[in-house]
Amino acid sequence: MKLKAIRDGFGEGLLKAGRNKKVVLLTADLLESTRGNLFAEKYPNRVFDVGIAEQNMMSMASGMAHLGKIPFVNSFAVFNPGRNWDQLRVSVCYSNANVKIHGSHAGLTVGPDGATHQALEDIAITRVLPNLVVIVPADAIEAKNAVIAISKYKGPVYIRTSREKVPIITKDEEFVIGKAKIIKKGTDVTVVACGVEVNEAIKAEKELQQRGISCEIINVPTIKPLDIKTILKSIKKTKALVIAEEHQKAGGLGSAISEKLFGKIQIPFEHVAVNDSFGESGNAKELLKKYKLDFKAIKSSCIKVIKQKN
Repeated sequence: MKLKAIRDGFGEGLLKAGRNKKVVLLTADLLESTRGNLFAEKYPNRVFDVGIAEQNMMSMASGMAHLGKIPFVNSFAVFNPGRNWDQLRVSVCYSNANVKIHGSHAGLTVGPDGATHQALEDIAITRVLPNLVVIVPADAIEAKNAVIAISKYKGPVYIRTSREKVPIITKDEEFVIGKAKIIKKGTDVTVVACGVEVNEAIKAEKELQQRGISCEIINVPTIKPLDIKTILKSIKKTKALVIAEEHQKAGGLGSAISEKLFGKIQIPFEHVAVNDSFGESGNAKELLKKYKLDFKAIKSSCIKVIKQKN
């Protein structure tokens, strides 16, 4: 199975989006790490490295958008949108500026970089902003196609990618903003996941299948707007739900789904996510295991909710 970092897909997608001469790239001294280097090599005159000045970078992008450009603002998620959230809120979202924000190196799987560089709150602080679309691709292929799609979309978008290499699990097809996809049909429990957790859900499903448990897996690459219809249809069938995300339990995909489902359906529910804590330095695989975000955690959560509904 081919492994590739989700951030690599961002770089490949941006390169293709760059065929539109209005697309420009702003970076904060992290060009290669965030995979903006592919775009920079082909379109050097459309790259602006502002140095370690993320707030200025976001404000510059807003100005460029109002002048007709399609700026991609590119840095680690802890800085972008973590450090420049005020500029994102006021200069970009308030004026509905056509700015695309790329937060790379998100989640625990940044690994050795440690807690200060592990963005576990970025979905929460972006999805709360009016006008802002929030996208979390599951693999490099989906990231590539998402970047191409958002370059054509008029309005602000936040796209979150990860550092660690993960298997390619999606098809190379047009990305539709706001659409969830059922990647494995099942009848006993629904697992809704985004980002690297989709792969963990697939691994969990294989083990559950050996126990005679039929698991339906839904990949939700668009957190906002949320495709609640696909999710609701699935859980009405399975009568059990597990949500998995590489983010804090508060404010992320789980919160978004809970808000939409409140009062509509009552089913057993488990949430696989970081439980109100910071991360630490370590191997990505070991961190997922320690913080109970790996496939074993998803597997045990599925078994738990199935027992609760019987």
